[in-house]
Amino acid sequence: MTSMTLPDFRWLHVVAAAAFLAASLPQAALNAQGLESPETVDRIVGSQINEEQAKATAEIGKVSSAIERTRENISTVRKTSKLDKVDIVFLTDAARSEGGPPPVIENKVRQHRDDVAELRKEIEANALLFNAIDSRRVAAQDVLAVEFDDPGKIVIYAAAKPSR
Repeated sequence: MTSMTLPDFRWLHVVAAAAFLAASLPQAALNAQGLESPETVDRIVGSQINEEQAKATAEIGKVSSAIERTRENISTVRKTSKLDKVDIVFLTDAARSEGGPPPVIENKVRQHRDDVAELRKEIEANALLFNAIDSRRVAAQDVLAVEFDDPGKIVIYAAAKPSR
């Protein structure tokens, strides 16, 4: 005579518990403080963020020089975890809506295309710098160059207009 055993129903409890947890995770995400909050950005960046508007044509020397030093600045961006001050310079006449950077800067970006692309990736990978530019609605693809003026200070040159 063959004996028939009842299936073990413990797995049903495990599946039910997993389903309950999965259903409550979206609610937990809604309760989290988003990166849209200025307090959250301040906590992540931990630095003073300043904005400045300038004409690319007036800043050609500084921007060109910063682009030429992109290779050496990439490793500094990669290592940066704390800054006292972040300056974002909006080169308003270099924004895509204005036709892009002036030819001199565009040629420099083209000459250093691979380095500039790597710099942008490093900025996106660095929580401090990404949140600093994102808080001012600057896309990494709009960053032309960075300059580390003093210890603890970075200047980010962006071909963009302020969002306000």
